[in-house]
Amino acid sequence: MKNIWTIAKREYDNYFNSPLAYVVAFAVLLPLGIYFSLVLYGSAQSAFMGGGAAPNSTPINWLFVFLMVFLSPALTMRLLSDEARMGTLELMLTAPIRDFELVAGKWLGAMMFVLSLALITLVFPIILENLVLPGIDWKLVISSYIGLILVCGAMLALGVGISAVFTNQFAAFFTTLGLFFFLWFMISLPASFLQGGGEFLNYLSLSFHFAQNLNNGSMTLGGITYYLSLIALGLFIGTTAIEIRRWR
Repeated sequence: MKNIWTIAKREYDNYFNSPLAYVVAFAVLLPLGIYFSLVLYGSAQSAFMGGGAAPNSTPINWLFVFLMVFLSPALTMRLLSDEARMGTLELMLTAPIRDFELVAGKWLGAMMFVLSLALITLVFPIILENLVLPGIDWKLVISSYIGLILVCGAMLALGVGISAVFTNQFAAFFTTLGLFFFLWFMISLPASFLQGGGEFLNYLSLSFHFAQNLNNGSMTLGGITYYLSLIALGLFIGTTAIEIRRWR
């Protein structure tokens, strides 16, 4: 566990030593801030006209996750592929660390960066808590943030696994982006046209469990299991790829 934390802390610090962290943070926080302002404006207009539901932060979290579909490949593309390209991966493999510890540490470092962004977005429900009477539903907020963490964790784990397979970070980026595009948009499209099997395709969708359950306050076992399985799959792929490199 100490090795995982050491690698994670190093990767977390490395993000801020390059423009990547600031570009990703800007690309996430600016749209969220604009969207939050629009939500408040729309709710205020509805209230002045005598109707409308109280605003909540779940649309903000949905937008956060949606943006991460396109941004998380940028966070993971270099984590292991760049190490392999520069030859530093071989040096790391001679250190007294296990392959899983290396992969898990890289994933945890990226996860810590995303959690930092998620922590900043907590300002939105806090603002709403002071604007809405008698207050917002914090159980819904907690469920939504758990879903956000699970989805981002799954995407980052898959991204780290793909990064371990390639030696070119751009190949890792576009492969990861293609996989996320398929899992988010494409895999559930046939579900509405099929008489049977649609539920299975929806279950495999990266967006379904978050949009339909976790972001609506329903923490289903199926949804949590799905995202944890993707995290395990990504870390397994990464560990296997590193083991293959070790024994070449």
